[in-house]
Amino acid sequence: MSSTGRRARSPVILGERHLQSWLRLRARNRLIAALADAVVVVEAGWRSGSLNTAAHAASLGRPLGAVPGPVTSAASAGCHRVLREYGGVCITSASDVWDMLGARGEPSVADDRPAPEVVRLFDALSARSPRSTTEVARRSGLAPDEAGVLLGFAELEGRVARDDAGLWRATSAGEGR
Repeated sequence: MSSTGRRARSPVILGERHLQSWLRLRARNRLIAALADAVVVVEAGWRSGSLNTAAHAASLGRPLGAVPGPVTSAASAGCHRVLREYGGVCITSASDVWDMLGARGEPSVADDRPAPEVVRLFDALSARSPRSTTEVARRSGLAPDEAGVLLGFAELEGRVARDDAGLWRATSAGEGR
């Protein structure tokens, strides 16, 4: 206790909390890898949770893919590592993901309506004004991680484009305004 009556914070306690949080994230990554039919890494740093999930998926024999980015981008280092070290498949379009999934992942012909979150995503985009992932997430009401994943898949489909600054805009094939 300090002279003000407050309990002093201990670096050990903070360190233990950090360790517990880190262990929870590692467990979550293992769970995602185990439940997934395949793992596609869209953007990941050299050491990231996405890369950790990919490593678990590879060890479980799950199909693994990565969307390559610029070799000069730190955010692409993990994707390049998946391709090099884990034998991942290079994903350049949505059809590459379907090919990786095989017959298990064939799209349904019966219902070709977009999911509600995809509609919200494209409502939040603009063809004229590029927007950050955070701004698209805010405008769509989606979590930033979910918006990032949906933007990555939309980019593979050619419906959005990302500029050198990492800002997104709808393309003529997209549905943004």
